[in-house]
Amino acid sequence: MEHQLLFDIFGWVASIGLIFGYLPQAIQTIRTRNTDGISLPGFIMMAIGCFAFVLQGWMLGREGVFLLFTNLITFTCSVIIFVIKMKNDRAKK
Repeated sequence: MEHQLLFDIFGWVASIGLIFGYLPQAIQTIRTRNTDGISLPGFIMMAIGCFAFVLQGWMLGREGVFLLFTNLITFTCSVIIFVIKMKNDRAKK
């Protein structure tokens, strides 16, 4: 039981840290539509990583709830920012 509690605490700390670390940048990009400083290849790789963790969290069931929850939020933000980035890059051409 003690091991599970520690596992849950670290999972929530990691989830909160990642979400609140990623969300402000996503919100700023969504508000300003400024994507000039975003590396498209790097951003795509991060989105792929988030999606893979979503799948892993889903496959793990109860133990993967932190992976699923956190990466579902960051993946959704990634997709939104990706769409904005593609629109901005297309408009510049």
